[in-house]
Amino acid sequence: MQIRNEFKAMKISDSGCASLLKSVLCAKCDPFSAELYRVESVLTRKVPVLCNSTRQNSTDFCSNVWNKCQNSSLVNSLSGSQVEPPLNSTSKFFDMWKSKSTFCHTFGGSSEAGGVCFNGEHVSLNNTEVSSPPSGMCLEKINNGSYLNMVAHPDGSNRIFLSDQPGKILLATVPEEGSGEVLVVDELDPFLDLTDEVFSDTEFGMMGLAFHPNFRDNGRFFASFNCDKVKWPQCSGRCSCNSDVGCDPAKLSSDNGAEPCRYHSVIAEFSANGSDAKPQEVRRIFTMGLPFTSHHGGQILFGPQDGYLYFMMGDGGGIGDPYNFSQNKKSLLGKIMRLDIDRIPSASKIAELDLWGNYSVPEDNPYSDDNELQPEIWALGFRNPWRCSFDLERPSYFMCGDVGQEEFEEVDIVSKGGNYGWRVYEGPFLYNPPKSPGGNTSSSAIKPIFPIMGYNHSEINKAEGSASITGGYFYRSKTDPCMYGR
Repeated sequence: MQIRNEFKAMKISDSGCASLLKSVLCAKCDPFSAELYRVESVLTRKVPVLCNSTRQNSTDFCSNVWNKCQNSSLVNSLSGSQVEPPLNSTSKFFDMWKSKSTFCHTFGGSSEAGGVCFNGEHVSLNNTEVSSPPSGMCLEKINNGSYLNMVAHPDGSNRIFLSDQPGKILLATVPEEGSGEVLVVDELDPFLDLTDEVFSDTEFGMMGLAFHPNFRDNGRFFASFNCDKVKWPQCSGRCSCNSDVGCDPAKLSSDNGAEPCRYHSVIAEFSANGSDAKPQEVRRIFTMGLPFTSHHGGQILFGPQDGYLYFMMGDGGGIGDPYNFSQNKKSLLGKIMRLDIDRIPSASKIAELDLWGNYSVPEDNPYSDDNELQPEIWALGFRNPWRCSFDLERPSYFMCGDVGQEEFEEVDIVSKGGNYGWRVYEGPFLYNPPKSPGGNTSSSAIKPIFPIMGYNHSEINKAEGSASITGGYFYRSKTDPCMYGR
Protein backbone atom coordinates (compact mmCIF):
# COMPACT_ATOMS: atom_id res chain seq x y z
CA MET A 1 0.00 0.00 0.00
CA GLN A 2 2.80 2.41 0.90
CA ILE A 3 4.67 1.73 -2.35
CA ARG A 4 1.49 2.05 -4.38
CA ASN A 5 0.72 5.43 -2.81
CA GLU A 6 4.29 6.58 -3.42
CA PHE A 7 4.01 5.55 -7.08
CA LYS A 8 0.65 7.27 -7.59
CA ALA A 9 1.96 10.47 -6.01
CA MET A 10 4.72 10.69 -8.66
CA LYS A 11 2.12 11.24 -11.46
CA ILE A 12 4.46 10.08 -14.22
CA SER A 13 3.34 11.38 -17.61
CA ASP A 14 4.55 8.50 -19.83
CA SER A 15 3.06 5.01 -19.37
CA GLY A 16 6.24 3.21 -20.47
CA CYS A 17 8.33 5.19 -18.00
CA ALA A 18 5.71 4.64 -15.31
CA SER A 19 5.90 0.87 -15.76
CA LEU A 20 9.68 0.86 -15.34
CA LEU A 21 9.72 3.16 -12.32
CA LYS A 22 6.97 1.11 -10.70
CA SER A 23 9.18 -1.98 -10.93
CA VAL A 24 12.06 0.02 -9.41
CA LEU A 25 9.94 1.05 -6.42
CA CYS A 26 8.65 -2.51 -5.97
CA ALA A 27 12.24 -3.83 -5.75
CA LYS A 28 12.04 -3.01 -2.03
CA CYS A 29 10.00 -6.20 -1.68
CA ASP A 30 12.51 -8.42 -3.50
CA PRO A 31 13.89 -11.24 -1.30
CA PHE A 32 17.40 -10.04 -2.22
CA SER A 33 16.70 -6.35 -1.55
CA ALA A 34 19.53 -6.28 1.01
CA GLU A 35 22.01 -6.73 -1.85
CA LEU A 36 20.06 -4.62 -4.34
CA TYR A 37 20.21 -1.70 -1.93
CA ARG A 38 23.79 -2.46 -0.85
CA VAL A 39 22.85 -2.42 2.84
CA GLU A 40 26.46 -3.06 3.84
CA SER A 41 27.42 0.29 2.33
CA VAL A 42 27.98 3.33 4.55
CA LEU A 43 25.67 5.35 2.27
CA THR A 44 21.95 4.64 2.51
CA ARG A 45 20.41 3.94 -0.90
CA LYS A 46 16.80 4.84 -1.65
CA VAL A 47 16.91 3.24 -5.12
CA PRO A 48 18.20 -0.27 -5.95
CA VAL A 49 21.34 -0.73 -8.01
CA LEU A 50 20.13 -0.69 -11.62
CA CYS A 51 21.91 -3.05 -14.02
CA ASN A 52 24.30 -0.98 -16.11
CA SER A 53 26.75 -2.44 -18.63
CA THR A 54 30.02 -0.75 -19.57
CA ARG A 55 30.16 -2.60 -22.88
CA GLN A 56 29.64 -0.54 -26.00
CA ASN A 57 26.45 -1.03 -28.05
CA SER A 58 24.82 -2.97 -25.21
CA THR A 59 21.35 -2.28 -23.84
CA ASP A 60 20.84 -2.55 -20.11
CA PHE A 61 18.07 -1.76 -17.65
CA CYS A 62 19.52 1.57 -16.50
CA SER A 63 19.74 2.72 -20.13
CA ASN A 64 16.17 1.55 -20.74
CA VAL A 65 14.94 3.62 -17.81
CA TRP A 66 16.75 6.68 -19.14
CA ASN A 67 15.56 6.19 -22.71
CA LYS A 68 11.94 5.75 -21.65
CA CYS A 69 11.88 8.46 -18.99
CA GLN A 70 14.19 11.26 -20.12
CA ASN A 71 11.34 13.32 -21.58
CA SER A 72 8.75 12.37 -18.97
CA SER A 73 7.51 14.65 -16.23
CA LEU A 74 6.90 13.51 -12.66
CA VAL A 75 6.05 14.93 -9.26
CA ASN A 76 9.05 14.74 -6.90
CA SER A 77 12.04 12.68 -7.97
CA LEU A 78 13.89 9.50 -7.33
CA SER A 79 16.22 10.31 -4.46
CA GLY A 80 19.68 11.17 -5.71
CA SER A 81 18.89 13.64 -8.48
CA GLN A 82 21.46 16.34 -9.13
CA VAL A 83 18.82 19.05 -8.77
CA GLU A 84 16.17 18.30 -6.17
CA PRO A 85 12.93 20.03 -7.22
CA PRO A 86 10.66 21.67 -4.65
CA LEU A 87 8.42 19.20 -2.82
CA ASN A 88 5.27 18.24 -4.77
CA SER A 89 6.40 20.12 -7.88
CA THR A 90 6.40 18.70 -11.42
CA SER A 91 9.75 18.41 -13.23
CA LYS A 92 11.20 16.81 -16.31
CA PHE A 93 13.35 13.72 -15.82
CA PHE A 94 16.02 15.35 -18.03
CA ASP A 95 16.12 18.48 -15.86
CA MET A 96 17.15 16.44 -12.84
CA TRP A 97 20.01 14.38 -14.32
CA LYS A 98 20.95 16.03 -17.66
CA SER A 99 22.44 12.91 -19.25
CA LYS A 100 22.24 9.12 -19.31
CA SER A 101 25.82 8.82 -18.10
CA THR A 102 25.06 10.99 -15.06
CA PHE A 103 21.87 9.07 -14.29
CA CYS A 104 23.49 5.65 -14.59
CA HIS A 105 26.56 6.76 -12.67
CA THR A 106 24.19 7.67 -9.81
CA PHE A 107 22.00 4.57 -9.88
CA GLY A 108 23.80 1.99 -12.01
CA GLY A 109 25.91 -0.99 -11.10
CA SER A 110 27.14 -4.17 -12.71
CA SER A 111 26.53 -7.80 -11.82
CA GLU A 112 29.61 -8.85 -13.78
CA ALA A 113 31.83 -8.75 -10.67
CA GLY A 114 29.58 -11.10 -8.72
CA GLY A 115 27.34 -8.42 -7.28
CA VAL A 116 23.59 -8.10 -7.65
CA CYS A 117 21.74 -5.48 -9.70
CA PHE A 118 18.11 -4.89 -10.66
CA ASN A 119 17.06 -5.52 -14.27
CA GLY A 120 13.32 -5.04 -13.89
CA GLU A 121 12.58 -8.55 -12.66
CA HIS A 122 12.99 -10.50 -9.43
CA VAL A 123 16.60 -11.33 -8.66
CA SER A 124 17.50 -14.99 -9.12
CA LEU A 125 20.60 -16.48 -7.55
CA ASN A 126 19.88 -20.07 -8.50
CA ASN A 127 22.80 -22.45 -8.34
CA THR A 128 22.74 -24.65 -11.44
CA GLU A 129 25.35 -27.04 -10.06
CA VAL A 130 23.89 -30.48 -9.32
CA SER A 131 24.86 -31.79 -5.88
CA SER A 132 24.29 -35.12 -4.20
CA PRO A 133 22.83 -35.20 -0.69
CA PRO A 134 24.51 -37.21 2.08
CA SER A 135 23.36 -40.80 2.46
CA GLY A 136 21.68 -40.08 5.78
CA MET A 137 21.43 -37.85 8.81
CA CYS A 138 22.27 -38.68 12.40
CA LEU A 139 20.86 -36.79 15.38
CA GLU A 140 22.93 -36.96 18.54
CA LYS A 141 21.56 -36.15 21.98
CA ILE A 142 24.07 -34.03 23.87
CA ASN A 143 22.61 -34.30 27.35
CA ASN A 144 19.42 -33.80 29.32
CA GLY A 145 20.07 -30.10 29.93
CA SER A 146 18.45 -27.08 28.28
CA TYR A 147 21.19 -25.85 25.94
CA LEU A 148 20.46 -22.50 24.29
CA ASN A 149 23.80 -21.53 22.72
CA MET A 150 26.55 -23.20 20.73
CA VAL A 151 29.50 -21.13 19.50
CA ALA A 152 32.54 -22.36 17.61
CA HIS A 153 35.84 -21.77 19.40
CA PRO A 154 37.52 -18.73 17.80
CA ASP A 155 40.82 -20.61 17.48
CA GLY A 156 39.52 -22.49 14.43
CA SER A 157 39.77 -25.90 16.09
CA ASN A 158 36.95 -28.43 16.32
CA ARG A 159 36.09 -27.26 19.82
CA ILE A 160 32.80 -25.57 20.68
CA PHE A 161 31.35 -23.65 23.59
CA LEU A 162 27.91 -24.64 24.86
CA SER A 163 25.83 -22.78 27.41
CA ASP A 164 22.79 -24.09 29.23
CA GLN A 165 19.83 -22.18 30.57
CA PRO A 166 20.81 -22.49 34.28
CA GLY A 167 24.08 -20.66 33.60
CA LYS A 168 26.97 -23.00 32.80
CA ILE A 169 29.33 -22.48 29.87
CA LEU A 170 30.94 -25.74 28.76
CA LEU A 171 33.80 -26.50 26.39
CA ALA A 172 33.56 -29.63 24.25
CA THR A 173 35.30 -31.21 21.26
CA VAL A 174 33.32 -32.15 18.16
CA PRO A 175 34.46 -35.58 16.87
CA GLU A 176 35.74 -35.89 13.32
CA GLU A 177 33.00 -36.66 10.82
CA GLY A 178 32.70 -40.39 10.24
CA SER A 179 34.81 -41.29 13.29
CA GLY A 180 31.89 -42.94 15.10
CA GLU A 181 32.75 -41.02 18.27
CA VAL A 182 30.18 -39.03 20.23
CA LEU A 183 30.34 -35.49 21.56
CA VAL A 184 31.03 -35.60 25.30
CA VAL A 185 29.95 -32.76 27.60
CA ASP A 186 31.26 -32.75 31.17
CA GLU A 187 28.84 -30.64 33.20
CA LEU A 188 30.92 -31.22 36.33
CA ASP A 189 33.85 -29.32 34.80
CA PRO A 190 32.39 -26.15 33.25
CA PHE A 191 34.42 -23.50 31.46
CA LEU A 192 32.51 -20.96 33.56
CA ASP A 193 29.74 -21.47 36.12
CA LEU A 194 27.32 -18.56 36.58
CA THR A 195 24.47 -20.51 38.17
CA ASP A 196 24.69 -18.39 41.35
CA GLU A 197 24.14 -15.21 39.33
CA VAL A 198 21.71 -16.44 36.66
CA PHE A 199 17.99 -16.68 37.34
CA SER A 200 16.66 -19.61 35.33
CA ASP A 201 12.96 -20.21 34.69
CA THR A 202 10.63 -20.74 31.72
CA GLU A 203 11.77 -17.61 29.84
CA PHE A 204 14.78 -16.68 31.96
CA GLY A 205 18.34 -17.93 32.08
CA MET A 206 21.64 -17.75 30.23
CA MET A 207 20.41 -16.28 26.96
CA GLY A 208 23.48 -15.45 24.88
CA LEU A 209 27.19 -16.06 24.45
CA ALA A 210 29.64 -14.23 22.18
CA PHE A 211 33.41 -14.10 21.77
CA HIS A 212 35.27 -10.96 20.80
CA PRO A 213 36.57 -10.99 17.18
CA ASN A 214 40.10 -10.75 18.64
CA PHE A 215 39.48 -13.34 21.36
CA ARG A 216 42.65 -15.25 20.51
CA ASP A 217 44.67 -12.16 21.43
CA ASN A 218 42.62 -10.48 24.16
CA GLY A 219 40.63 -13.34 25.74
CA ARG A 220 37.45 -11.23 25.95
CA PHE A 221 34.07 -12.94 25.89
CA PHE A 222 30.55 -11.90 26.82
CA ALA A 223 27.52 -13.53 28.39
CA SER A 224 23.92 -12.34 28.28
CA PHE A 225 21.70 -13.57 31.09
CA ASN A 226 18.80 -12.77 33.39
CA CYS A 227 19.16 -12.16 37.11
CA ASP A 228 16.88 -11.68 40.13
CA LYS A 229 17.68 -8.61 42.24
CA VAL A 230 15.96 -10.19 45.27
CA LYS A 231 18.40 -13.12 45.23
CA TRP A 232 21.53 -11.39 43.88
CA PRO A 233 22.33 -7.87 45.14
CA GLN A 234 24.55 -7.11 42.12
CA CYS A 235 21.50 -7.50 39.88
CA SER A 236 20.56 -3.86 39.83
CA GLY A 237 19.82 -1.40 37.05
CA ARG A 238 17.32 1.10 35.72
CA CYS A 239 13.81 -0.09 35.00
CA SER A 240 12.83 -0.12 31.32
CA CYS A 241 9.37 1.06 32.42
CA ASN A 242 10.12 4.72 33.22
CA SER A 243 8.92 8.25 32.58
CA ASP A 244 11.10 8.60 29.46
CA VAL A 245 8.96 5.99 27.69
CA GLY A 246 5.64 7.01 29.25
CA CYS A 247 5.50 4.11 31.71
CA ASP A 248 5.04 4.15 35.49
CA PRO A 249 6.21 0.96 37.30
CA ALA A 250 3.79 1.73 40.14
CA LYS A 251 0.89 1.25 37.73
CA LEU A 252 2.06 -2.15 36.51
CA SER A 253 0.53 -5.16 38.22
CA SER A 254 2.69 -8.08 39.31
CA ASP A 255 3.38 -10.69 36.64
CA ASN A 256 3.56 -14.33 37.72
CA GLY A 257 4.01 -13.10 41.28
CA ALA A 258 6.92 -10.77 40.44
CA GLU A 259 6.92 -7.01 40.84
CA PRO A 260 7.96 -4.94 37.77
CA CYS A 261 11.72 -4.88 37.15
CA ARG A 262 12.55 -7.50 39.74
CA TYR A 263 14.27 -9.37 36.93
CA HIS A 264 16.95 -7.85 34.71
CA SER A 265 18.71 -8.46 31.42
CA VAL A 266 22.48 -8.29 31.76
CA ILE A 267 25.47 -8.40 29.43
CA ALA A 268 28.69 -9.08 31.33
CA GLU A 269 32.27 -9.24 30.06
CA PHE A 270 34.70 -11.95 31.16
CA SER A 271 38.33 -12.77 30.45
CA ALA A 272 39.93 -16.11 29.63
CA ASN A 273 43.42 -17.59 29.43
CA GLY A 274 43.77 -20.80 27.46
CA SER A 275 40.90 -23.08 28.42
CA ASP A 276 40.10 -21.46 31.77
CA ALA A 277 37.92 -18.42 32.44
CA LYS A 278 38.40 -16.15 35.40
CA PRO A 279 35.41 -16.62 37.70
CA GLN A 280 34.79 -12.89 38.17
CA GLU A 281 33.39 -10.65 35.47
CA VAL A 282 35.63 -7.88 34.15
CA ARG A 283 32.86 -5.32 33.74
CA ARG A 284 29.12 -4.98 33.36
CA ILE A 285 28.35 -3.94 29.78
CA PHE A 286 24.58 -3.54 30.10
CA THR A 287 21.87 -3.88 32.77
CA MET A 288 18.15 -3.20 32.32
CA GLY A 289 15.13 -4.03 34.48
CA LEU A 290 12.28 -5.87 32.74
CA PRO A 291 8.61 -4.86 33.11
CA PHE A 292 7.15 -8.37 32.75
CA THR A 293 8.40 -11.97 32.91
CA SER A 294 8.66 -12.83 29.21
CA HIS A 295 10.04 -11.75 25.82
CA HIS A 296 13.62 -10.83 26.64
CA GLY A 297 15.33 -12.08 23.49
CA GLY A 298 18.82 -11.94 24.91
CA GLN A 299 20.99 -13.18 22.06
CA ILE A 300 24.29 -11.38 21.48
CA LEU A 301 26.65 -11.64 18.51
CA PHE A 302 29.38 -9.65 16.81
CA GLY A 303 28.95 -8.20 13.33
CA PRO A 304 31.39 -9.95 10.96
CA GLN A 305 32.27 -6.70 9.17
CA ASP A 306 31.99 -3.93 11.75
CA GLY A 307 33.03 -5.81 14.91
CA TYR A 308 30.21 -4.25 16.96
CA LEU A 309 28.09 -6.16 19.47
CA TYR A 310 24.46 -6.75 18.44
CA PHE A 311 21.96 -7.35 21.25
CA MET A 312 18.49 -8.74 20.50
CA MET A 313 15.80 -7.60 22.94
CA GLY A 314 12.11 -8.59 23.03
CA ASP A 315 9.19 -6.29 23.82
CA GLY A 316 9.35 -7.09 27.54
CA GLY A 317 6.20 -9.22 27.64
CA GLY A 318 2.60 -8.63 28.55
CA ILE A 319 -0.07 -9.71 26.06
CA GLY A 320 0.14 -7.62 22.91
CA ASP A 321 2.95 -5.33 24.15
CA PRO A 322 0.43 -3.18 26.10
CA TYR A 323 2.79 -0.22 26.48
CA ASN A 324 3.74 -0.28 22.80
CA PHE A 325 7.43 -0.49 23.72
CA SER A 326 8.41 -2.00 20.37
CA GLN A 327 7.31 1.10 18.45
CA ASN A 328 8.50 3.56 21.10
CA LYS A 329 11.75 5.03 19.81
CA LYS A 330 12.83 5.98 23.34
CA SER A 331 12.50 2.41 24.64
CA LEU A 332 15.10 -0.32 24.11
CA LEU A 333 12.45 -3.05 24.33
CA GLY A 334 11.47 -4.74 21.07
CA LYS A 335 14.71 -3.61 19.47
CA ILE A 336 18.03 -4.81 18.11
CA MET A 337 20.84 -2.77 19.62
CA ARG A 338 24.33 -2.17 18.25
CA LEU A 339 27.04 -1.36 20.79
CA ASP A 340 30.75 -0.54 20.68
CA ILE A 341 32.40 -2.45 23.52
CA ASP A 342 35.96 -1.53 22.52
CA ARG A 343 35.68 2.15 23.42
CA ILE A 344 34.52 2.32 27.04
CA PRO A 345 33.67 5.86 28.20
CA SER A 346 34.50 7.21 31.64
CA ALA A 347 31.91 6.88 34.41
CA SER A 348 31.11 10.58 34.16
CA LYS A 349 30.62 10.32 30.39
CA ILE A 350 28.35 7.29 30.80
CA ALA A 351 26.20 9.30 33.22
CA GLU A 352 26.21 12.33 30.93
CA LEU A 353 25.10 10.25 27.93
CA ASP A 354 22.54 8.36 30.05
CA LEU A 355 23.86 4.97 28.91
CA TRP A 356 22.79 1.63 30.37
CA GLY A 357 26.33 0.40 31.03
CA ASN A 358 29.94 0.32 29.88
CA TYR A 359 29.81 0.80 26.12
CA SER A 360 29.81 3.56 23.54
CA VAL A 361 27.49 4.11 20.58
CA PRO A 362 28.76 3.68 16.99
CA GLU A 363 28.59 7.00 15.18
CA ASP A 364 26.78 5.48 12.19
CA ASN A 365 23.90 4.01 14.21
CA PRO A 366 20.49 5.06 12.81
CA TYR A 367 20.05 7.88 15.35
CA SER A 368 22.43 9.91 13.17
CA ASP A 369 19.58 10.04 10.62
CA ASP A 370 16.65 9.94 13.08
CA ASN A 371 17.26 11.90 16.26
CA GLU A 372 14.06 10.54 17.80
CA LEU A 373 15.73 7.14 18.18
CA GLN A 374 17.66 6.10 21.24
CA PRO A 375 21.31 5.99 20.07
CA GLU A 376 21.72 2.27 20.86
CA ILE A 377 18.95 1.18 18.48
CA TRP A 378 19.85 -0.52 15.18
CA ALA A 379 16.35 -1.73 14.25
CA LEU A 380 12.91 -1.74 15.89
CA GLY A 381 9.47 -3.34 15.81
CA PHE A 382 10.26 -6.84 17.17
CA ARG A 383 8.21 -8.99 19.52
CA ASN A 384 10.82 -11.54 20.61
CA PRO A 385 13.67 -12.21 18.13
CA TRP A 386 14.72 -15.86 18.50
CA ARG A 387 17.34 -16.30 16.89
CA CYS A 388 19.49 -14.25 14.51
CA SER A 389 22.65 -14.65 12.44
CA PHE A 390 24.78 -13.04 9.76
CA ASP A 391 25.51 -14.94 6.56
CA LEU A 392 29.29 -15.25 6.63
CA GLU A 393 29.53 -15.25 2.82
CA ARG A 394 27.05 -12.40 2.39
CA PRO A 395 27.47 -10.44 5.63
CA SER A 396 24.95 -7.79 4.57
CA TYR A 397 22.32 -10.51 5.14
CA PHE A 398 21.32 -10.33 8.82
CA MET A 399 18.44 -12.74 9.43
CA CYS A 400 16.16 -13.00 12.47
CA GLY A 401 13.25 -15.21 13.37
CA ASP A 402 10.67 -13.24 15.36
CA VAL A 403 8.11 -15.03 17.54
CA GLY A 404 4.49 -14.02 16.91
CA GLN A 405 1.47 -13.48 19.17
CA GLU A 406 -1.66 -15.44 18.19
CA GLU A 407 -1.35 -15.93 14.45
CA PHE A 408 1.97 -15.55 12.65
CA GLU A 409 5.66 -16.42 12.94
CA GLU A 410 8.09 -14.48 10.77
CA VAL A 411 11.60 -14.36 9.33
CA ASP A 412 13.14 -10.94 8.70
CA ILE A 413 16.20 -9.65 6.90
CA VAL A 414 17.30 -6.88 9.24
CA SER A 415 18.75 -3.63 7.95
CA LYS A 416 19.90 -0.37 9.51
CA GLY A 417 17.00 1.64 10.93
CA GLY A 418 14.40 -0.87 9.74
CA ASN A 419 11.00 -1.04 11.41
CA TYR A 420 9.64 -4.61 11.40
CA GLY A 421 6.11 -3.70 12.35
CA TRP A 422 5.22 -5.16 15.74
CA ARG A 423 2.78 -4.29 17.34
CA VAL A 424 1.12 -2.41 14.50
CA TYR A 425 1.50 -5.62 12.49
CA GLU A 426 1.88 -9.27 13.37
CA GLY A 427 3.81 -10.49 10.36
CA PRO A 428 2.02 -9.01 7.31
CA PHE A 429 -1.32 -8.63 9.13
CA LEU A 430 -2.61 -5.62 11.06
CA TYR A 431 -2.71 -6.38 14.78
CA ASN A 432 -5.41 -5.21 17.20
CA PRO A 433 -4.00 -5.24 20.75
CA PRO A 434 -6.42 -6.23 23.55
CA LYS A 435 -5.34 -3.29 25.73
CA SER A 436 -3.27 -0.17 25.16
CA PRO A 437 -2.41 1.79 28.32
CA GLY A 438 0.74 2.93 26.52
CA GLY A 439 -1.11 4.19 23.44
CA ASN A 440 -1.08 3.01 19.84
CA THR A 441 0.94 3.68 16.71
CA SER A 442 -0.98 4.25 13.48
CA SER A 443 -0.11 2.09 10.49
CA SER A 444 0.22 5.28 8.43
CA ALA A 445 2.88 6.59 10.82
CA ILE A 446 5.45 3.86 10.07
CA LYS A 447 7.15 2.33 7.05
CA PRO A 448 7.25 -1.34 8.01
CA ILE A 449 9.54 -3.90 6.43
CA PHE A 450 7.48 -7.06 6.07
CA PRO A 451 8.84 -10.60 6.58
CA ILE A 452 10.64 -12.37 3.75
CA MET A 453 8.84 -15.53 4.85
CA GLY A 454 6.66 -16.83 7.64
CA TYR A 455 3.75 -19.09 8.51
CA ASN A 456 0.39 -19.07 10.27
CA HIS A 457 0.17 -21.10 13.46
CA SER A 458 -2.75 -23.14 12.14
CA GLU A 459 -0.75 -24.20 9.07
CA ILE A 460 1.85 -25.90 11.24
CA ASN A 461 -0.08 -27.25 14.20
CA LYS A 462 -3.83 -27.37 13.59
CA ALA A 463 -4.52 -29.22 16.84
CA GLU A 464 -2.94 -26.65 19.16
CA GLY A 465 -2.81 -23.64 16.85
CA SER A 466 0.75 -22.69 17.74
CA ALA A 467 4.28 -23.32 16.56
CA SER A 468 6.89 -20.86 17.80
CA ILE A 469 9.69 -20.09 15.37
CA THR A 470 13.21 -21.04 16.38
CA GLY A 471 16.19 -20.20 14.25
CA GLY A 472 17.48 -17.76 11.73
CA TYR A 473 20.68 -19.34 10.43
CA PHE A 474 22.48 -19.77 7.12
CA TYR A 475 23.99 -23.16 6.29
CA ARG A 476 27.61 -22.89 5.09
CA SER A 477 28.92 -26.38 5.74
CA LYS A 478 30.14 -28.72 2.99
CA THR A 479 28.64 -31.80 4.69
CA ASP A 480 25.36 -31.45 2.82
CA PRO A 481 26.03 -29.61 -0.47
CA CYS A 482 22.30 -29.51 -1.21
CA MET A 483 21.78 -27.31 1.84
CA TYR A 484 24.69 -24.96 1.15
CA GLY A 485 23.61 -21.33 1.20
CA ARG A 486 20.14 -22.10 2.53
